[in-house]
Amino acid sequence: MIKISILLPYKENFSPEYAGAVSLFVKDTTRISSFKQQITVYGNTNFKKKYKINYKNILLKKKFLNSTSKRYIEKFLINEKKDASDLIEVHNRPSYIKPIYEKLKKNIILYYHNDPLSMSGSQSANERLYLLNNCQSIIVISEWIKKRLLKDLSVNDDLRRKIYVIPHSTNKINSVDLINRKKKYIIFVGKLNSQKGYDIFGNVIIKILEKNKDWQGIVIGDEEREKLVFKHPSLHVMGFIEHNKVIKLFEKSSIAVVPSRWEEPLGRTGLEASSRGCATIVSNRGGLPETVTDGIILKKLNEKELYKNIQYLINNKKYRTTLQKNSIINFKLDHAIIARKIDNVRRKILKNISFNIDKKSKLKIIHITNFNFRYHGRLHFNTGTRLNNGLIRLGHNVLSLSDRDLISLGKSFRDYTGSKYLNELVSKTITNFKPDMVIMGHADRIDSSMLSAMKESNKNLKIAQWFLDPLTKKGPDYNKNKLRILDKLDSIDATFITTDPYSLDFKIKNSFFIPNPCDESLDNLKNFDFNQENDLFYAISHGVHRGTLRKGKMDERELFITKLLKKSENINYDIYGMFNRQPVWGEEFIDKISQSKMGLNLSRGKPIKYYSSDRIAQLMGNGLLTFIDKKTHYNDFFNNDEMIFYKDINDLVDKIYKYKKDTKTLKRIAKKGHKKYHKFFNSNIVAKFIIDKTLGLKSSYYWS
Repeated sequence: MIKISILLPYKENFSPEYAGAVSLFVKDTTRISSFKQQITVYGNTNFKKKYKINYKNILLKKKFLNSTSKRYIEKFLINEKKDASDLIEVHNRPSYIKPIYEKLKKNIILYYHNDPLSMSGSQSANERLYLLNNCQSIIVISEWIKKRLLKDLSVNDDLRRKIYVIPHSTNKINSVDLINRKKKYIIFVGKLNSQKGYDIFGNVIIKILEKNKDWQGIVIGDEEREKLVFKHPSLHVMGFIEHNKVIKLFEKSSIAVVPSRWEEPLGRTGLEASSRGCATIVSNRGGLPETVTDGIILKKLNEKELYKNIQYLINNKKYRTTLQKNSIINFKLDHAIIARKIDNVRRKILKNISFNIDKKSKLKIIHITNFNFRYHGRLHFNTGTRLNNGLIRLGHNVLSLSDRDLISLGKSFRDYTGSKYLNELVSKTITNFKPDMVIMGHADRIDSSMLSAMKESNKNLKIAQWFLDPLTKKGPDYNKNKLRILDKLDSIDATFITTDPYSLDFKIKNSFFIPNPCDESLDNLKNFDFNQENDLFYAISHGVHRGTLRKGKMDERELFITKLLKKSENINYDIYGMFNRQPVWGEEFIDKISQSKMGLNLSRGKPIKYYSSDRIAQLMGNGLLTFIDKKTHYNDFFNNDEMIFYKDINDLVDKIYKYKKDTKTLKRIAKKGHKKYHKFFNSNIVAKFIIDKTLGLKSSYYWS
């Protein structure tokens, strides 16, 4: 059974008698976690009363000239050796990571509840880089902490994806009836020191209570090091009280004030006050603004500004009530939601333990895409075939399902789309074949609920999807393609697209760029070794399924080519799919492409980072000198002596003329580009990348 150890900071009291924010966070999320039975919390406290969760107290005898933190970690490591866990979660102590990781080499999650730059073990950039490289995940409680963690660091996307923002939480109240029971209380909760702004609050609350005789002030907290004393008959300073009693007072209070000078990492007071329908005032420090959906954020932190805003809330009951109601309605940081997010991070790490597959393992894979069997080989040269070849060459057991062909076969009077037949067939195939992984390409008729059911009954099943169509807002079928790629996302472990995911105007979770792969068995021409009669090849494929041009079909590519032809005389173009010239397919396509020196890679829509149609694999893979728009950023992968980049149509014309005249250079560049494309963008490598990323394996690739 999976085991998880949670290590609290030394002297973090896991006790209702004097619990800190970290203990409350661990207690609240652990008690409702789906991993509750597998979790053991380790800590150190002298309080007898502990939270009723599986807890082990690490007791230490006092020793002079010995680091208590060091001995605390050593005792924890002894426990780990006796009862080893699969995952260790360390809270708010980055300095604990190195001795634990280097001793155990275990999966570790580090939680930050405070500013990383103020903590031992993460103050320097090198220390934080070490943590990012050696922790499986880092959870921070606010966006502000995330920014601090990444300060002065230049990290790749894989490391950034290790960081999760998961705030503190409280239980949500679903009824606004609480507002009707509010009393005229103004509440402050926290350490009674100047960093928390208690001096500002104290001076202001005295003036407020003098002016508003029917209001009362409540102060909860203590401070041994700094004595700030404020007295008034209507001000009740209650000291430290148990957390559940604090929540009850928030429920009664009308206004809560958090005037912190300190750069709060998040601010539990603001969060809990908002959840209980307080009209909440917070300073604009650290992560405090992230705790309130509906409240007042002070632009300036001073007594005048605080007094003005408290008095405004007192005078304007309607506005105060609106803030109170909206705070409850819009509150999102519920324990259940936050516990689920933490569990999802755990699952992402633990799935590789239960799956127990490494890079050398041979998998059983179901590959679902349109293999176009019903078109008698005319559409054989496609990406699905290329990836299938790569999967098989890697030695995996691949069961190939052609979804569109199956839909066509399965149509009936009761199932006129064939979708029901397809999903039942896939479901039964998964049950019988018991694959390690399902990979789908443009399998739009596969139902997400069927995939979810399959994952529920096959806990180790991984599902990936790849998608080749344009996803740019300034491209064709944007809304349709966006819906297609997002349709099954809840059932998908990883998504692979031929566009840079970070250049899209929407997010696809756990998504990765893949190049259009070439394949040694399909793309085996070497045009640079021969002399061709045509200068430049260009083809589009309107009417893919019917095999002929669709009448009246025209897009921006035809307009571009029309301009290109007008601007360039004495160039021998070989163009298909436009100007009433039928597209070419299958072996005829290979024959035509073999007769040109150069190829134009022009895709639909405005260029976006890394997107290209699969035509690029056919051009580069067969040794044509290939022209591509500079705005695709393919110069991130290829040099000027491997691929030709043009900035506009005039630049393209100039370069076509240049290389038509200089055949020797043309062939040299085409040969280098062909060699590089086959080396780094071949179907074996792309297939391996899809597998590795879906399994969550650490792998490095030329384009990643």
